[in-house]
Amino acid sequence: MIPSLRTPAARLALAALSLSISSALYAQNAPAPTASDWGGIGLLQTPTARMADEGEVAFTASHTSPYSRYNIVLQPLPWVEGAFRYVSVANRRYGPAWLSGNQNYKDKSIDLKIRLLEESRWVPEVSAGFRDLGGTGLFSSEYLVASKRMGAFDASLGLATGYIGNRGDFRNPLTSIDDRFETRPKAQGTGSLNSDGMFRGPVGVFGGVAYQTPWEPLQLKVEYDGNDYKHEPQQNNQRQRSPFNVGATYAVNKNVHLHLGWERGDLAMFGVTLRTNLAQASSMPKLLDPPPVPMHQRNDADDAVHDSGLPPANAAIDWAGVANQLDQNAGLRVQRISQRGSEIIVSGEQRRFYYPAQGLGRTARILDGRLPSDINWFTVQNTRLGMPIVETSIERKSFVDYLEQKTELSSLAGHIEMTPPAAQYRETLYQAPLRRFDGAFNIGYQQSLGGPDGFVLFQVAGTYSANVYLSRHLWLSGTVSYNAYNNYDKFRYDAPSRLPRVRTNLRQYMTTEDLTLPSLQLTGTRRLGRDLYGMAYAGLLESMYAGAGGEVLYRPLNERWAVGVEANWVKQRDFDQRLSFRDYSVATGHASFYYMWGEERRIVSALSAGRYLAKDWGATLAVSRAFDNGVTMGAYATKTDVSSKDFGEGSFDKGIYVSVPFDFLLPRSTRARANFLWSPLYRDGGARVGHTYSLYQATSERDPEFFFDNLDAISK
Repeated sequence: MIPSLRTPAARLALAALSLSISSALYAQNAPAPTASDWGGIGLLQTPTARMADEGEVAFTASHTSPYSRYNIVLQPLPWVEGAFRYVSVANRRYGPAWLSGNQNYKDKSIDLKIRLLEESRWVPEVSAGFRDLGGTGLFSSEYLVASKRMGAFDASLGLATGYIGNRGDFRNPLTSIDDRFETRPKAQGTGSLNSDGMFRGPVGVFGGVAYQTPWEPLQLKVEYDGNDYKHEPQQNNQRQRSPFNVGATYAVNKNVHLHLGWERGDLAMFGVTLRTNLAQASSMPKLLDPPPVPMHQRNDADDAVHDSGLPPANAAIDWAGVANQLDQNAGLRVQRISQRGSEIIVSGEQRRFYYPAQGLGRTARILDGRLPSDINWFTVQNTRLGMPIVETSIERKSFVDYLEQKTELSSLAGHIEMTPPAAQYRETLYQAPLRRFDGAFNIGYQQSLGGPDGFVLFQVAGTYSANVYLSRHLWLSGTVSYNAYNNYDKFRYDAPSRLPRVRTNLRQYMTTEDLTLPSLQLTGTRRLGRDLYGMAYAGLLESMYAGAGGEVLYRPLNERWAVGVEANWVKQRDFDQRLSFRDYSVATGHASFYYMWGEERRIVSALSAGRYLAKDWGATLAVSRAFDNGVTMGAYATKTDVSSKDFGEGSFDKGIYVSVPFDFLLPRSTRARANFLWSPLYRDGGARVGHTYSLYQATSERDPEFFFDNLDAISK
């Protein structure tokens, strides 16, 4: 029931709406989608049908007593919004004082919103969504919302069951199908999928208007809240003087938004959003990279490759010098240089440039200046883990013409070929000596979020990693780690488990010793066929497990699919992460099917089925959006034959991840990636052995789309 206009909040809302209407003639642009208190695109407490730009990542922190919300929102597709959050409840404690001290209760949740209809002249944009879909269910809700732009206004109207619609304006129409939709079961806080309560309970109405003011940075919002706060989780009911909420969003710049509001008639809201678009991200200037080798100056009167300034066909070439220059300037660690007719083939591993086209372009520049004019094709055979992955050939004349701006990039693309590594005879011109050793110091960081004994537990460690090569296909790799600083002294809580403790002994592994040996692994690889790769390994595979195993992958070049099988026998390591062991061992393994969907947008799915570390059987599905620039956003879920009761809080394993090339962040080129994984719970069910290497990742250059999507890097 809408309150009387005598209330101050109602009068304020009406005044703000009247001001918005009176100013409409002066504002031509529709309001841009902005974050709600819950992080997703919306008004204040309620969502709208709008979506952020594809590829956007945003962090929103907001506070409305007694709740502080910390949200991360991902937009992997134009029509899909995903979010995860922690809600801190100021007047509830996480656990007993001996464990949590004064730490506020932290609720974990995952949201999903899907656009069903795109706005047209007469049709509104329509989206359906789920709040707290895969969390505790304390704030779970399902909704359908429509939004329509009218000049400087964007109006939304929606229906919701659960938290967003707790006011219960009318009876659930689904009760005509089944009486169980009449009532919504109370959330148990188990972290399950909340499927038992979906679409159940009374339906609440919500909606509102966003208004873009004539002052471009400022947007005003008025909403009717569908929640009356009389049925809050943990019996934490709140007073609501008015169902109308009003607020404003101020854009400091395109990456920072500030939010202010007045909610429930008597409470202030404030928040901040930090946002960026990873799909549009590009590398920062590479001030620490060597500049590309200048192109050989040719006679303008001759548009052919032939030029008197190039070495003669019978000239002696310093191949060792060529290999060294390729390493220093093109990032290509050469293994072999060979020739077949008018084609020069360089076999080696690209160790610096993230985009294959950039490495190829730098290689071609060097070869063009060092080789005689009768060489017409340059081929780079890219290797990974000692195995040839793909051969990329570029016609010399077309490359030169492109750099001299005599032809377009699209024309150059027609003179580049990608093929499986060839088996035909080639004359060896240079064989590089095997580098027996490499190593480097690094800083290691790991953390645990959301535990009852501390919201953020972390460790900073100094590490030294090294490889000793017995041959190009067989090497020993290892890492030594020393704890520099951590706050794991607060880590006192071992989660209950009805399964073998294959992962939940994390506390002991993190706190027993400062100096550890996380891995020491002997690895052998081999290309078994045209499209077939194999790997075997043994040793200390990860911080918790040692053993032996192998992997086989079949991945045809330029195909969207691949299949792989891995098998391992592992034994649990002792807590000191040295050379002693516990008495638990298991045989584990999986068969995996990979498939890439879509033409304009690449969706990579991986379905793996097999036996996990706790001897449970099941499957893991991972789905990720791969952007043209190499950024990926994804989610995974694992379900095994372990019951929800035996699995414990969470019911099944799940998580969200983002992977970003470090190349975006550093002043020098690198192939390293920054990986962020958020898994709401650390449990024993659905756990897999960690791997130092993955054949699917190692063979990623068998996807020519990534090469050609970034072909413009060939001139850098």
